[in-house]
Amino acid sequence: MEKLRIGKVIKVNANMVTAQIDGQIIQNEVAYIVHGVERLKAEVIRVRQNQAEMQVYESTQGLKEGEVVEFSNELLSVELGPGLLGQIFDGLQNPLPALAKECGFFLKRGVYLEALPDEALWDFTPLVKEGDKVLAGSWLGFVPEKIFKHYIMAPFMLNGSLEVVSIASAGKYNLKQAVAQLRDGNGGLHNVFLQQIWPVKIPIGAYVEKLRPTEPLVTKMRLIDSLFPINRGGTYCIPGPFGAGKTVLQQLTSRHAEVDIVIIAACGERAGEVVETLKTFPELLDPRTQKPLMDRTVIICNTSSMPVAARESSVYTAVTIAEYYRQMGLNVLLLADSTSRWAQAMREMSGRLEEIPGEEAFPAYLESRIASFYERAGVVKLRAGVTGSVTIGGTVSPAGGNFEEPVTQATLKVVGAFHGLSRERSDARKYPAIDPLISWSKYAGFVNPEVKEKCHAILVRSNEIAQMMKVIGEEGTSLKDYIEYLKGEFFDFVYLQQNAFDIVDEATSKERQLYLLEFIGLMLDTKYNLADKAAALHFFQGLRQLMRTWNSMEYNSPEFKNSEAEIKMFLSAKEIKESK
Repeated sequence: MEKLRIGKVIKVNANMVTAQIDGQIIQNEVAYIVHGVERLKAEVIRVRQNQAEMQVYESTQGLKEGEVVEFSNELLSVELGPGLLGQIFDGLQNPLPALAKECGFFLKRGVYLEALPDEALWDFTPLVKEGDKVLAGSWLGFVPEKIFKHYIMAPFMLNGSLEVVSIASAGKYNLKQAVAQLRDGNGGLHNVFLQQIWPVKIPIGAYVEKLRPTEPLVTKMRLIDSLFPINRGGTYCIPGPFGAGKTVLQQLTSRHAEVDIVIIAACGERAGEVVETLKTFPELLDPRTQKPLMDRTVIICNTSSMPVAARESSVYTAVTIAEYYRQMGLNVLLLADSTSRWAQAMREMSGRLEEIPGEEAFPAYLESRIASFYERAGVVKLRAGVTGSVTIGGTVSPAGGNFEEPVTQATLKVVGAFHGLSRERSDARKYPAIDPLISWSKYAGFVNPEVKEKCHAILVRSNEIAQMMKVIGEEGTSLKDYIEYLKGEFFDFVYLQQNAFDIVDEATSKERQLYLLEFIGLMLDTKYNLADKAAALHFFQGLRQLMRTWNSMEYNSPEFKNSEAEIKMFLSAKEIKESK
């Protein structure tokens, strides 16, 4: 057994502690600062000769010079195995409900619990036999977890071809019992357990190849799916000012998006928002299975009141768990809220390291850190011949809603879609408050590109006329332009906006979106013979009300068809093919 390496604290600067050690120091190594009966977890972020500068994941209050530091010779890692789904962890993968049970409402520092229950028994079914050849990441068997088959895989850290020396028979096993033994090319033997440990800052690469994201991810949010789509395995960001609806949008997306697993990283958000998430999710029903949504959700919780270093660990813990479930051929959606808090933590630690600051005092490596995080998204082809994916959606909280600030700009350079929330739309109670005039997507989606361009052109033209009307007034606008303006407002109201409190309108299927777009497209293409602006306004207001009612009808139900017939009757009484 390797001898424990010991250092001494020589400097404390808030959450950064410098220790001196005679001997080898490893970058990103985990260390424990011994303070009385407490052992505070830290990570080495910079090495200078025989000094290790560490970010501490706990409060450093009371630490003093000379205290002992124990170096673990291990990287910051997480436990991966059955039992993750439905759990609420902190950034260090401590199960928060169990932590609260042990410590009470006020969590004690230096208390670390096992992420997965060792004593729990899982019903294992083998998929290989003795003598089979496998590779790292190959499926050796599975256990049932919630609604999924949780595949037990050959350890990701092994290299080359591996031979199955033994495999357990079908039965119940806990996490500490070996279910297989593998022999590597050098003759070394490796036991396989239901769980494995993996360092969070190293991407899991046990797959055949990484593929280009081409399949649309249906979120059931019309504005996103139709105009600014996301691809499965792609990346997107949602920047916006405080109170613009980022959290509500993420919660609805996590509930209705066509993915298997949802990982939520509440990274440094205000405690009120995090508590709302923790209260809401366990009570939500999954629309597809009618079981609790938590059965396919993992929450990594880290509030703004926790030490800043914990924000970084929460982001990496979340993406590592997402990659783990991707290795089972599942489609995973990771929602990080918000990466601005993580960037602010980097800025704070960079300042304590006395590094040369970049723009707005953020570290010079801000862009590369953000890029390396989003690069862990993607679609991969697995050993079993199936594909799995990780889609990453990160929210950004720029101060004052300024999208020109460094975090937003660094994020825009690496993501495939930009869903910019605007204060103006949120104040006008338009939900989702994604501004269609500034948002964009590099993904194709399922809507015909010509239809998307036409819809976008209508919105742009309507906005131009609206801006003109603010200067010259409604009376200075021609009837033709006024109708164009009303068409854009009509399309925004009946299609882009959704009622988050309506059980039907809060999520729209792909089929319904395509049907609605075709139906509304015909109305937008029609030239109307309306007497004056008052008649035009009255006509579109009536049409808006009928369409809003229609949006609340179950698709293809008798009520839906009756409402559609009513709209067609209204149009037939008012419209003509050509204006006179």
